[in-house]
Amino acid sequence: MIEFNLIPSIKKEFLKIQFLKKIVVLVSVIASSLVLIVFIVLFILVSVVQKNQLNNVNQTVQSDSSRLTGNTNLNRILTIQNQLTSLPNIESKSPSLTRLFGYLNQLTPTAAYISQISLDFSNDSLTIQGSSNSLSTVNKFVDTLKYTNFYFGNNKKQTKLAFSNVLLSSFSYDSTSSNPNQDASYNITLNFNSDIFNNQDNVHLNVPNLVTTRSILDQPSVIFKNNPNNIKTSNK
Repeated sequence: MIEFNLIPSIKKEFLKIQFLKKIVVLVSVIASSLVLIVFIVLFILVSVVQKNQLNNVNQTVQSDSSRLTGNTNLNRILTIQNQLTSLPNIESKSPSLTRLFGYLNQLTPTAAYISQISLDFSNDSLTIQGSSNSLSTVNKFVDTLKYTNFYFGNNKKQTKLAFSNVLLSSFSYDSTSSNPNQDASYNITLNFNSDIFNNQDNVHLNVPNLVTTRSILDQPSVIFKNNPNNIKTSNK
């Protein structure tokens, strides 16, 4: 069987172009429809939904503003909040009182006991009251305080005196005491360098080897006599 193509080539090209035109028109219509749908959705979101949200926010703001302005204690609340924000800064500048126990463990001779401590941060003064077995032990305690240095971190080459104006203000001897190892009472007054209680720095004491202290024998629990909590502090 023999077939003859009677359609001219120009007619074939015309039909092909018509087919492509229909495809382009169809795609254009679909794209335009999608754009129109997106436009409508965005228009609804902006003109309706977002507008309602803004109205709700404005109403909430106005309601809260009216409630705050009507609060007669607002100034007090704001003052307390401002004070609370300053607490971390105040705490960072407050002295580290807990270091005192470690210092006393390093400084106190084994034959000396402490009955009362008065610590005053307003003039950096310290009073130590207690008992000992002899005046010699108390004098060694005083000398240890006089020549104790301190340094920050690992900088052992830059030291400062930890205590100044160390004075044995009173000493008494009780010959009738039933305990021959604790028959002498003493009262030591001194001024301390406030840096040793600075909680922002890592402080180390450099105690002179004048007398054996409890830190060497690891006996901090017997450093206080009678009442280990008899410590008075003052910031006035």
